[in-house]
Amino acid sequence: MKIVRFEDIEAWRKARELTKFIYEITAKGDISRDFALRDQLRRASLSIMANVAEGFEREGNKEFQQFLATAKGSVGEVKSLLYVASDAGLISAEHNQRLMALADEVSRMLSGFIRYLKASDKKGSKFK
Repeated sequence: MKIVRFEDIEAWRKARELTKFIYEITAKGDISRDFALRDQLRRASLSIMANVAEGFEREGNKEFQQFLATAKGSVGEVKSLLYVASDAGLISAEHNQRLMALADEVSRMLSGFIRYLKASDKKGSKFK
């Protein structure tokens, strides 16, 4: 599949799914009342999507790789915050497991995309 818009990027779509689920989980229950954790978890998940989109829109291979690496870092932040939420009993084991699985999938996709870009001879439209 040819990527024409950032919305075509599978890792972005999976990050969107992760973010949507995080918003659903953090809107109710005990975690909804832990404002600092809830807000940081939301910001970290938003950062994944935003960095993939921003990197793509920069139209440069090297910059895109850097933004994807930042997005991958935000996945790590999400996972770390999920451990806190789980350890504090703020989310169910089932929700934590699903969120962790989604986060791991996003991380793998980002890693694969970074590897692809490193091996690619395409440098982006601004280098033509």
